[in-house]
Amino acid sequence: MAEPHHRPQHGLQHGFGRVVVAIYAVFALSASARSLYQLATKASEAPIAYALSALAGVIYILATVALATNRRRLAAATISFELLGVLVVGLLTRVDAALFPDATVWSDFGVGYGFVPLVLPFVGLAWVLKSRR
Repeated sequence: MAEPHHRPQHGLQHGFGRVVVAIYAVFALSASARSLYQLATKASEAPIAYALSALAGVIYILATVALATNRRRLAAATISFELLGVLVVGLLTRVDAALFPDATVWSDFGVGYGFVPLVLPFVGLAWVLKSRR
């Protein structure tokens, strides 16, 4: 009997794609929880920083859902926005730290999160492009 031929699973829900989705889910939860706490307890101290963290949380949630449900266009759009956010906020915090009296997820290119916010969008976009084939 011939063995059945199995195509390798390259989708966003298999193998490394699951790892990418899981990392996005962790960041969705952590960024959202952190920003909700900050906005609820000390919003007046750094409203822009906390609003940016909330925006990052929403972006991570959307990216997670898009990746998990194989919505490549939405994934590419949200991850591209995430990349732009971490680059712009990271650059602004290096140029003038006073702009953000408290750290955001994207401050200093994600230093508070081990630079994962800087690396993650590159990995996410690469995976979206790779999984198209």
